[in-house]
Amino acid sequence: MEFKALEGKNVEIQVGDNKYIRHAIQTHYVQLGESYVDLIKKYVVPIYEEGDIVSISEKIISLCQRRIVYKKDVKVSWLAKFLSKFAMRSDAGVGVDNPYKMQFAINLCGPLKVIWAAVAGGVCKLFGKRGVFYEIVGQEVSGLDGFYGNVFSDYAEFGIRIPDNSTGVCNEIYEATGVKCMIVDANDFNVEILGKADSIEYDDAELKGMVKDNPAGQAKTLTPMVLVRKAE
Repeated sequence: MEFKALEGKNVEIQVGDNKYIRHAIQTHYVQLGESYVDLIKKYVVPIYEEGDIVSISEKIISLCQRRIVYKKDVKVSWLAKFLSKFAMRSDAGVGVDNPYKMQFAINLCGPLKVIWAAVAGGVCKLFGKRGVFYEIVGQEVSGLDGFYGNVFSDYAEFGIRIPDNSTGVCNEIYEATGVKCMIVDANDFNVEILGKADSIEYDDAELKGMVKDNPAGQAKTLTPMVLVRKAE
């Protein structure tokens, strides 16, 4: 099998004393409610070898689980509109500068906690520390995607939450297919491991290192899964 990387990405990566090769797996445009087990069987099993690790985008698992919030069901308050004006914009994806995401945070955490997070985040930014807002409101808010349609037009109508029980999903996939996988929330700036199969022996630091440059890419590459193999 020939390992291929996306444009601007490398096939090989060094993590500590080990070298790994990565292959970005292209899929079809995954729709709401599809089976993640079927996706693995179709796209991964034919090329998978014992010892491989598969990195899966959290967005694809969430779509399969129907973990979405429709815009039509989110009533944006004056508070969300006000706070979103002061939020920092990021190239990593939709943030709470989007009033719908800010409202999601308010609905999930309550207005007092979100106001406190906004104040604390603003003060900490004055001293060069960023990300405090998301540290306070938590991963459900920081991991929310969607609510914009500049890449896929239908994503403009809903937000995509992080997967439910990511570790359980990975264990289910392993039981059904024998594929050891992890679910990651990754962009070109940061990588978070949301869950991994219990059968994986690597720690989170090494797993992050395998995909720290986001080899799955962004936008319309349709490569939500990456096969990682230890180089010989």
